[in-house]
Amino acid sequence: MFAGPAGSTHPSADVIVVGAGLSGLACAFRLARAGLQVEVLEAAARPGGVIGSRRRDGVLIESGPNSALDTSPLIGELLRDAGIGGERLDANRIADRRYILRGGKLIAMPLSPPALLRTPLFSWRTKLGLLREPFIARAPADAEESVADFVRRRLGDEFLDYAIEPFVAGIYAGDPELLSVKAAFPRLAALEQNHGSLIRGMIVGARERRKNAEKAKNTAKSFSFRAGMQTLTDALARGVGTERIRCGVHVDRVRRESDGLFTVEATTDSHRFARTARALVLAVPAYEAARLIAPLAPTAAAALEQIVYPPVASVVSAYRRGDVAHPLDGFGFLAPKKERPRVLGTLFSSSMFDGRAPADVVALTTFVGGLRNPELACEEPPQIAAIVRESLQAFIGATEPLWSEVTRWQRAIPQYAFGHLARIATIESAEQAFAGLFFCANYRGGVSVGDCIKSSHALAERVAMRLGQRVAA
Repeated sequence: MFAGPAGSTHPSADVIVVGAGLSGLACAFRLARAGLQVEVLEAAARPGGVIGSRRRDGVLIESGPNSALDTSPLIGELLRDAGIGGERLDANRIADRRYILRGGKLIAMPLSPPALLRTPLFSWRTKLGLLREPFIARAPADAEESVADFVRRRLGDEFLDYAIEPFVAGIYAGDPELLSVKAAFPRLAALEQNHGSLIRGMIVGARERRKNAEKAKNTAKSFSFRAGMQTLTDALARGVGTERIRCGVHVDRVRRESDGLFTVEATTDSHRFARTARALVLAVPAYEAARLIAPLAPTAAAALEQIVYPPVASVVSAYRRGDVAHPLDGFGFLAPKKERPRVLGTLFSSSMFDGRAPADVVALTTFVGGLRNPELACEEPPQIAAIVRESLQAFIGATEPLWSEVTRWQRAIPQYAFGHLARIATIESAEQAFAGLFFCANYRGGVSVGDCIKSSHALAERVAMRLGQRVAA
């Protein structure tokens, strides 16, 4: 199936998707359901990208995302179409509680106005300062502002330090001083521009979301699957057709032929081959997409190369329940930079979802590195595990773990930094210049699981339209 001469005038597929992470699989799944001939090429040994689930001693280990937020009806539709709606597992109600580290102690983030008034997380000066937020002028519509400057201006330094900075570190492993608010949190910027106030905008936005069934990320429910997040990517791969996904493939070059077709030249351990298609979707990280399109679209390649991916290490630790002092009654905790921690935060994995660990064991997932401490994520696994062990002992009273497993990602999460929207515009220009070329990855449209699903669905519709087909609703 994967043989074929380079430069063939007869396409071997309607669409070639390079990359079998979540974005590539979700896009290919939709295109296959639309009746298009799809082929997927993946460098790794299996499809799924960073998403991976397995068990050790009854404890579920997630190498990538531990959960997703149900922010859009498209997510439920995808699970239904993939045949895994019944495998979905909603987070326990206890997971609504999220802790913030302050003064060496974990304090629950307030979830309601009365809780905000009572919480020791913020001073009375900060609480009263929220009353002036509706009267703060909008920023100029054409201004590019950092997340940090935006929050300081509207909510104050303390809210930035103990709410937004750890939140940004938890999502992007990034720095709010460097992220563009319009790129990283477009809805936040839109609230100010459209309503003149975050508070007013949230009230009006809640009404609008009820009409279209969308949910804000701060209110959407977390979910996973009984066997872990790999259930999703495995199901998408089956839906595409395992015979149409080839792993262990290094794509060497892509080119556009004089007749408008795209040729992909690739190498496996055994041989070189070429495939040709009417459309090409690059569902790989920005730095990899840059390498592939540099000869074809050097300006777009230069823009892609500017997207930074900091290193992150994920550490899953198993403890006897009696060896952890904290009740673990929540989603987990975030550790603000202001507290000078060596970890970004910890998920209380076995509290979030049932069946994540045996009854007398708790599973914790801790993240290290990011832009805050990139060097820590590059340490050897034993050193990273020691950092986590010491941090958990200090913050939640955890003694010696039964075991810890470290997963390191040298390039983890793309940063939506200053100039990101201009870079995306350059990429869009390349798509227009080379009809049939498409880019689909988490550096575009959001980094979360839900964002990737929504972006992939939208891109699949564009690809299908280009090829004269329609994606099924």
